[in-house]
Amino acid sequence: MLKTRVITALVLLAIFLPVTLFAPIGAFGALIGVVVVFAAWEWARLLKLGGAGAIVYAAIAGAILVATARLGGVVKPLFEAAAIFWICAGPFVLLRRPTLAAGPWRPFLLAAGIVLMLASWHALVAARAVGVPFVLSLLLVVWLADIGAYFAGKAFGRHKLAPAISPGKTWEGALGGWIAVLVVSTVAVLAHAFEPTLYSALFGRGAAAALGALTVLVAFSIVGDLFESTMKRQAGVKDSSGLLPGHGGVLDRIDALLPVLPLAMLALSLFG
Repeated sequence: MLKTRVITALVLLAIFLPVTLFAPIGAFGALIGVVVVFAAWEWARLLKLGGAGAIVYAAIAGAILVATARLGGVVKPLFEAAAIFWICAGPFVLLRRPTLAAGPWRPFLLAAGIVLMLASWHALVAARAVGVPFVLSLLLVVWLADIGAYFAGKAFGRHKLAPAISPGKTWEGALGGWIAVLVVSTVAVLAHAFEPTLYSALFGRGAAAALGALTVLVAFSIVGDLFESTMKRQAGVKDSSGLLPGHGGVLDRIDALLPVLPLAMLALSLFG
């Protein structure tokens, strides 16, 4: 299993790193578009839209993505729609745990899934347009929150965060991830490292606003992770798919990014 995980990670790194760092934004957008289509396919399967239905759903998501790729006017409304979903529906699902693949929740989530995928794609492409350091700093929020949570949880984890959804997560781990993000972002700003970054943009609006925004982003990275875990638990599967050997599916890798990407870009637009 470890060998498979390492090989998959190296292949993904060999594909995504040079495209992110050096390719034109069109190539970057195309690659992320492929990721979004696969994620949409997995989203549909978790909602028990199997077989050809999931493929059609992913194709629709891809077609809408292509249609909106050059329509700048749709970007902010997409970010706002995604934000409303994560702020309202995300916590509600985690607290009440309704049946997602039945009743009114299923068509709602199928429609919402396309909006969330499109918003994430537009957010990532917009971030890449600002510059490579900016898009990497945005991704680093989720990576740091995840890494910090892992090590803090291992060392200090005592109180379960959501035992019915993801028994391994703890409040101490979440706190560790939050601290990791705040420390690295503050140091990066003080050192003027690789600007412009998400951190320099947020701190440019004031330290309190920046720390508040980063706290919200860390919190919703956890919401995104737990939301997908809820979907998997209700679907009776361990991974969203087997597309990434040793790593599960695409959604397993980007679940925390789905809320963070549009929320971060929306926050910047609201801050002016």
